[in-house]
Amino acid sequence: MTGDRGPRQLTLDLDHAESFARDDFLGGPPNAAALALIDNWPDWPSRMVALVGPEGSGKSHLASIWAVQAGARCIAARGLADTGVPAALATGALVVEDAAEARFDETAMFHLLNLAREEEAFVLLTARTPPAMWIIRTPDLASRLNALPVVALAPPDDALLRAVLVKLFADRQLGVDEALIGYVATRIGRSFADARAAVARLDQEAMRRRRPLTRALAADVLRTGY
Repeated sequence: MTGDRGPRQLTLDLDHAESFARDDFLGGPPNAAALALIDNWPDWPSRMVALVGPEGSGKSHLASIWAVQAGARCIAARGLADTGVPAALATGALVVEDAAEARFDETAMFHLLNLAREEEAFVLLTARTPPAMWIIRTPDLASRLNALPVVALAPPDDALLRAVLVKLFADRQLGVDEALIGYVATRIGRSFADARAAVARLDQEAMRRRRPLTRALAADVLRTGY
C-alpha cells in the first residue's frame, strides 16, 4: 500500500470572502499607476478610462474602491443593453467590467460612450487586453474605444507576490513563516489568481491530512499542481 497514510478528514469547500476595501489593496510597482488613477479621482486624464491587466491582477478590486468613492454603478459588459444605458449612467459614474470583443452589444457600448460624453459622466472600463487589440465591427465605436486612455496593471513582482501570499494565508488564519512564503512564491505562476489557487489548495490539503502547513507538505502538494 502506497501513498499518504496519514489520517484524513473531510474538508468543506468554504468561501473565504475577499475584502475589496482600499486598506486591503496591496500596492507595488506593478500596479502603482492604476492605484494612483483611483486615488487621484476625479482628477483623471479623461472622464472615461480603460483599466487593463491579466486575470487576478486587481482590476475588480480597484474598480470596487473607485465605485465606493464615486458612487458608481457596476455592470458586466456582457449585460449592457441599449435600453438600459441611461439608467446605468444615472449616478454620473459607471464601472463596466470584463470587456472584450464579442462580449458586449456594440450598439449599447456606442450609446454608452456617447451619452457619457454628453453628460460628462465618469466611466471606468476593465478588461484583460487594451481596446486597440479588440476586433470591433462598428468603425465609430472602434475609434472611441481606441481613444480611451489605458492604465495597465502588470503581473506582480516577487515582493508583491510574497505580500499577497502572506495576506491570503492570514485571511485563512494560517500562520506561516517567511521560508514557506518564499518556497511557495518560487513554485507558482506569477499572478494573483495562481496565488489564490495555491493557498486554497494548501489549506484544503493541510485540513484533509490533519497536518500543519509545512514546507514538506507544500512540496508534496505543489508537486502535483494546484
